Amino acid sequence: MNILVSNDDGIQAAGVRCLAAALAQIGGHQVTVVCPDRERSATGHALTLHKPLRLEPVREGFPPEVQAWACSGTPSDCVKLGLDGLLQHRPDWVISGINQGANLGTDVLYSGTVSAAMEGLLEGIPSLAVSLASFTHQDFQPAAQVVLTLLEKLSLKPLEKPMLLNVNVPPLGLAEIRGMVLARLAWRKYTDLYEKRVDPRGKAYYWLAGEVVEEEVDPCSDVRAVAEGYVSITPLQPDLTAYAAFDSLQQWGLSAFGSGLEGAL
Repeated sequence: MNILVSNDDGIQAAGVRCLAAALAQIGGHQVTVVCPDRERSATGHALTLHKPLRLEPVREGFPPEVQAWACSGTPSDCVKLGLDGLLQHRPDWVISGINQGANLGTDVLYSGTVSAAMEGLLEGIPSLAVSLASFTHQDFQPAAQVVLTLLEKLSLKPLEKPMLLNVNVPPLGLAEIRGMVLARLAWRKYTDLYEKRVDPRGKAYYWLAGEVVEEEVDPCSDVRAVAEGYVSITPLQPDLTAYAAFDSLQQWGLSAFGSGLEGAL
């Protein structure tokens, strides 16, 4: 299996190195890693358009059979460049992670981890975005094992069409994880607090320091699943159209384009 791996935590992150080692260890996989040369968290799906991208090979910290590269761009740049400028053969999977910290609910809209995987899906390649739901827990082995298990299941029963699976793993030992479940995205709210500070030259600057608002959580959501010790798996798609809103918007005299009922202004 040919696998392209990326992340948003950077080429030095422990999560991506653990994942690359786990994929290489089982054999049979050609693993190529293309990651940002520094942390690029919360960059969303940004692309670099106004300056060149640079790639540097990385040897240290990766198994010898893994080709690893540091890219000067964003997570989406890394996957796009890997697919269109580096790899000679189209990969079977794009895997982004293992991220340090959860990517749950509406946070996926900001996530560089999810955006890197989404870039793979936009190219028609099935993709995984994998996150360890803790900023302090350092054992990535259970999350790596979850990835291997998923790949095995998906190889035995392939997806009918390419999709992106957003995977969040609770910070638990493998024996403590209660299983894997499908869960929908939660609606996450934050108290967006910008802390004002002053630099040594007397100039003001601001630091985003918001916290998640603890409210009643949807019992079928990814947030609740991870909190209860399950690996949450959420299929995502690039189509953001709110189809359910079409009916209510027709009260303005609008009709769906292509229905043959289009009207004049």
